[in-house]
Amino acid sequence: MAYAPEHEKSYQTDLTDAEWEAIEPHIPAANKRGRPRIHGSREILNAVFYILKSGCPWRLLPKDFPPWETVYSWFRRWRTDGTFERLNASLRERLRTRLGRNPLPSAGIADSQSAKSTGVGGEQRGYDGHKKVRGRKRHLLVDTEGLLLKAKVHSAKVPYPRTG
Repeated sequence: MAYAPEHEKSYQTDLTDAEWEAIEPHIPAANKRGRPRIHGSREILNAVFYILKSGCPWRLLPKDFPPWETVYSWFRRWRTDGTFERLNASLRERLRTRLGRNPLPSAGIADSQSAKSTGVGGEQRGYDGHKKVRGRKRHLLVDTEGLLLKAKVHSAKVPYPRTG
């Protein structure tokens, strides 16, 4: 039987049944103690993906989804407990296997980008003298297929690691 979302509208960012089957094992199960969940993990993820794709503020999440406070709370919990990193690693390994590659990469490519940012955020802001940018610096490490291994955001004053 096909999945029917709790929200009335269907959004392009909603997970398909196949996508949910791949993701579900990596989402922590509901705690058996305490209040039972009102909203399912799939609905929460559908809302998170809507926010990420549309770029809308949390408070402007359409009413079709669970309350924004609930969605944000689960997003923060999964971000800090490593759920998203474990999910990314599992999906990356799965895709590499499908491509006939070793699931664990033996090489990576690192790059950084300085981006202007506002004064909000305090210590995370700095000045990159080489690029003449005040803000933050994004460091990415990807495998040879371009699949994300690690992402880190630093103050722009953090130098790019040089070799040799």
